[in-house]
Amino acid sequence: MEVSVNDNNVDHALRILKKKMQREGIYKDMKIHRHFEKPSEKKARKRVDSLRRSRKLNRKRLEKEGY
Repeated sequence: MEVSVNDNNVDHALRILKKKMQREGIYKDMKIHRHFEKPSEKKARKRVDSLRRSRKLNRKRLEKEGY
């Protein structure tokens, strides 16, 4: 990942870098790997994430198709 600094504006470049990292999911990954996660906890988290994704997809589909 690369961000260029124009006119010594480091604050602006840092803001762009943070947005890129958030879009890539790096912050979420860092949060998960901050401490050890037991295999049972990992399995439960993945199941919850899967349910959340499927519900979101169903909501989007319902809005799009209208029924």
